[in-house]
Amino acid sequence: MADPLHTVSALLEPVFRAVTGVDADPVVRASDRADAQVNGALAAAKQVGRNPREVAAEIVAAAAEPLRGVATMEIAGPGFINLTFSDSFVAGELASAARDPHLGVRPTPAAERIIVDYSAPNVAKEMHVGHLRTTIIGDALVRMLEFVGHEVIRENHIGDWGTPFGMLIEHLLDLGETEAANELSVGDLDGFYRQARVKFDSDDEFKQRSRLRVVALQSGDGETLRLWQELVDASAAYFNIVYRKLGVLLTSADLAGESSYHGLLDEVIQRLDRSGLLQQSDGADVVFAPGFVNREGEPLPLIVRKGNGGFNYATSDLACVVDRVERLRATLMLYVVGAPQAQHFEMVWKVCEMAGWLPPPARCVHVQFGSVLGSDRKMFKTRSGDTVKLVELIDEAVERGIAQVRERSPELSPAEQDSVGRMIGIGAVKYADLSTDRIKDYVFDWDRMLSFDGNTAPYLQYAHARIRSIFRRVGVDGQTHLGEVILGDPKERALALRLLGFDQAVNESLERFVPHRLCTYLFDLAQDFTGFYEACPVLRAEDERVRQSRLALCDLTAQVLDRGLGLLGIDVPDRM
Repeated sequence: MADPLHTVSALLEPVFRAVTGVDADPVVRASDRADAQVNGALAAAKQVGRNPREVAAEIVAAAAEPLRGVATMEIAGPGFINLTFSDSFVAGELASAARDPHLGVRPTPAAERIIVDYSAPNVAKEMHVGHLRTTIIGDALVRMLEFVGHEVIRENHIGDWGTPFGMLIEHLLDLGETEAANELSVGDLDGFYRQARVKFDSDDEFKQRSRLRVVALQSGDGETLRLWQELVDASAAYFNIVYRKLGVLLTSADLAGESSYHGLLDEVIQRLDRSGLLQQSDGADVVFAPGFVNREGEPLPLIVRKGNGGFNYATSDLACVVDRVERLRATLMLYVVGAPQAQHFEMVWKVCEMAGWLPPPARCVHVQFGSVLGSDRKMFKTRSGDTVKLVELIDEAVERGIAQVRERSPELSPAEQDSVGRMIGIGAVKYADLSTDRIKDYVFDWDRMLSFDGNTAPYLQYAHARIRSIFRRVGVDGQTHLGEVILGDPKERALALRLLGFDQAVNESLERFVPHRLCTYLFDLAQDFTGFYEACPVLRAEDERVRQSRLALCDLTAQVLDRGLGLLGIDVPDRM
């Protein structure tokens, strides 16, 4: 199994059952006071009305044989049980992890079809720093979910429908299709949108044309749809450039814009009406979901069709759930969207439950996140006060990363410096975001995130490169197969146990969709490796058996760092 906590838990489950007469979870957890701690005796004792220490004592006695050669047990406190693993058991679990293509990470016992909704830029609008967190967090979750065996569908819910497209299409015609395509292809989406908005606000004739164009678009006029598609395609091509620069998995194949659900909107209203949920409020069609009130304490409606007959975001989001459950057969839908949208999603999903559109096991989860702040702890802006363009932030990260490498590693070729610099710059931005608890805001600080000290991507990338340099010195490329592992030094043992924690780190990250848990684990692993490397000579070990064992520990550490950072979407260089 390659995870000692789960191995021991499986061995203790029948012991708990024999001692207490009930099925009880041993609750085996990592501990600072021992290799692990069994916490389940307290809950089991309470369940059967017995003294926890007495139950713990019986468990220790009954577990002596099942845990022979695995661990010793000692009662602590009111009924906790401290475990100390045998060196042979740790070595065996480590060898098992080294043989496993997933390095000891368990596949999910119940694979699901999961949709991850993330990034969500708007057509003909620039991607900005506000898209950074959703894109990076969503990408990391996709990678981790796929790694443990789920079927993942990426959906980029772009804003590609609605009233602004009237003015955008008319502006495209005024510029000429060729000129407009050139303007959009170089990424000046904001300029294109601003020009259209200025004309709409100042030119009544243009405003009238724009409104008529919206009617044509929504009625399915062929020529209008062709022009609309030009805008979508040009924007999608630019989004792809940004995604490639950032190193995320999204492509045009993952687009699922608001237009995708246009044909479902009337059906949503009809189905709500047939179910008896639709009501009238101030001329609009609404649904009142229990538990939601406004500031005056009055029931808060979810507006699904405005008084003028128009639909809104709520209607589209309802249709989106229907499509994902009924057509795509998703059982879990993750919405990687900022925290301010929490109430909106709660209301939408409650209405879906009331309408019967989220039958178990189908469910929706809001993977919400905080904001990116500047040094003044306000929303991150440029010096002139403009919103930071995402592509410019990415380009600056790469430039800073390359500058770091050229200063630190002048012996590398220019091509290597550029390649490694890109990994460092992009990795620094991603890791700074992912290593923060996603619920919290964080301050964007170039100096901190590009530092080679502390909990940063460059520190972890350098740890990996340093390990690979060991193998270059002995003329091999790593991938040392673990044979006999010798854990004679406490630092060797600490590193071995940390390596076996990879499974727990990945699975805990997915339990609550918190990538920072994996970041914390990788940082702890790099620190444990530093302690091991300083205390335990590798190439000058006292004998060949110890040397080979330590080389194997080095190689497995490099593999886990590589794989773990890869799950976060961060590349690792072999040389720095």
